[in-house]
Amino acid sequence: MHSLRWWQKGMVGVSLGVLAFLYLPIVMLVIFSFNDSKVTSFPLAGFTLHWYEAFLANDQILQALWNSLMVAVFATALSLAIGVTAALALDRYQFPGKRLFQNAILLPLSLPGIVTGIAMLNFYKQIGIPQSLAAVIIGHATALLGVVVSQVMARLAKINRRQFEASADLGATPVETFRRVTLPAIRSAVIGSGLLCFTLSFDEIPVTYFLTGREVTLPIYIYSTLRRGITPEINAIGTVIVAVSFIIIILSVALLRERDQS
Repeated sequence: MHSLRWWQKGMVGVSLGVLAFLYLPIVMLVIFSFNDSKVTSFPLAGFTLHWYEAFLANDQILQALWNSLMVAVFATALSLAIGVTAALALDRYQFPGKRLFQNAILLPLSLPGIVTGIAMLNFYKQIGIPQSLAAVIIGHATALLGVVVSQVMARLAKINRRQFEASADLGATPVETFRRVTLPAIRSAVIGSGLLCFTLSFDEIPVTYFLTGREVTLPIYIYSTLRRGITPEINAIGTVIVAVSFIIIILSVALLRERDQS
C-alpha cells in the first residue's frame, strides 16, 4: 500500500512535469510580450504595452491577420455546410461504400499536416487550381471536415428516433422536421465544432504553407519573421493568438458538453 502511494505520487509528479514543459514556454511568451526591452532575457526591463501598439500599427501584420480571419471564416462555413449534410446522410441512410466514405472523411484528422498539404498541392496543380487564399480555404475545409462530421454524428446518435416518427405522424415535412427537431438537438454540436474548426484553421501552418500564394496568413507571416529572430512584437502577436484561441476552445468544449449534461 505504501509503495502504491509512492507510485501514484510519482505519476502525479511526472504529469505535472509534462504540463510544465508544455505550457511554461507559453507563459514565458506572455511575460516577454510586456517586457520593456527588445532583448528576450531576464531580468525584465519593465512593463510596457508598446509591442502591442507596434503590431497594431504594422500594416503587413494587419493584412495577414485579415487574411487569416477570412480564411478561417470561409473554411469553417464550408466545413459546416458539407459536414452537417454528410453527418445526416451517414446517420440516416444505408448505401454502398458507407464505411469507406466515413473513413475517407475522417482520414485527414489522422494524417500529418505536411502530408495533407503536399497531397493537396499536387492535386490542385493537376486540376488547375492556383496557389491562393481560395486554395487555402478549400484545403482547410477538407482537412477539418472530419471534426464537424464526428461531432455531429456523435450528437445524432443520442437523439431519440421516435421524435422523427412523431414529427412525421403530425404531418411535418422532412425540412420542417430538420428545422424543428434535428437542428435544435444538434445546435450545440454544430456551434462547438464550428468554433473548433475556426481555431484550427486560424492557427494552421503546414497545409497553408503549401497552398498559399503571395497573400500570407498570420501564422505564415510569423513563421517567416522568426527566421530573423524572435522579437517582442512577435511575442505580443503570439499572446493575442493564445488568448483568443483559449477562449474559443473553452466555448467549444462547453457547447459540446452541454447536451451530455442535459
